[in-house]
Amino acid sequence: MSSVADQLPSANDTYVANFGEKGSLALPPSKKVAIVTCMDARIDPAAALGLPEGSAHIIRNAGGRAADALRSLIISQQLLGTREVLVVHHTDCGMLTFTDAEIRDKLNHPDANHIAFLPFTDLERSVHEDVDYIKRSVLLVPRFKITGWIYDVKTGKVEQVV
Repeated sequence: MSSVADQLPSANDTYVANFGEKGSLALPPSKKVAIVTCMDARIDPAAALGLPEGSAHIIRNAGGRAADALRSLIISQQLLGTREVLVVHHTDCGMLTFTDAEIRDKLNHPDANHIAFLPFTDLERSVHEDVDYIKRSVLLVPRFKITGWIYDVKTGKVEQVV
């Protein structure tokens, strides 16, 4: 049975053949935006938001949580000039399906007790919490635009909630 790693060289050859001028893209994102979103494989954030390569930083983690993304946001703003942040959570998120206690019980290891897994029970409230968390950070640039969105995995539609 072939693994993804086994298929990678051939897939990359195809990508390289169509790479074109992408090697000349600037390091800072052209739209000066950073997007914090979930790692869910059903989401292609750049495609869903109409963003070509080189235009945005896409920061992904389980649930699209701000606390996990803060380090990357700081670098994105302070070193690479982004001035807008979009927090994008999504329907049918796995982070709605468990609690910290449940995953700690499953792992059954003392090291798990020191990790905040950051699940949530209310999708819209989680977007508001993450937008507020980012706004409160003193390590980000002053006066940047931040909005919060929910992506529907069944339709591809995004809706602004903050």
